[in-house]
Amino acid sequence: MARRKSRSEEESSAPSFEEALGGLESIVEAMEHESLPLEELVAHYEKGFALLTHCESILKSARCRIELITLRNQAEIGLDAPAKAVEALDDLAPGADPDDSDDDDNDIRLF
Repeated sequence: MARRKSRSEEESSAPSFEEALGGLESIVEAMEHESLPLEELVAHYEKGFALLTHCESILKSARCRIELITLRNQAEIGLDAPAKAVEALDDLAPGADPDDSDDDDNDIRLF
C-alpha cells in the first residue's frame, strides 16, 4: 500500500518559485520551437499549467505576507503617532506658532 505524503513532505518536494518559473520557461520554449507530437504537446501543456498554478500560489502567498507586514507596520506607526506629535509640539519654542513664519520663500507647500 502506498503511503500518502504529509503536507510538509509535499512542500519540501515542491520546486521553488525560481525552479518552477525556469521549468515553465523551458516548456514554453520547447512547445514553441520543437516539432512535438500532439500527445507530448498536451503533456507539456499539462505540466506547464501545474507549474503556472504553483507559481501563482507562491506569488499570492508572498503578496499576503507583504500586506500583513505593511499592516503591522502601519498599526505600529499609528500607535506611536500621538506620542510623536506631542513630542514635536514640546520641541517648539514656548509661544511660537508653527504656522506663523516671516520667511515664506523657504516654505514647502503641497497645496
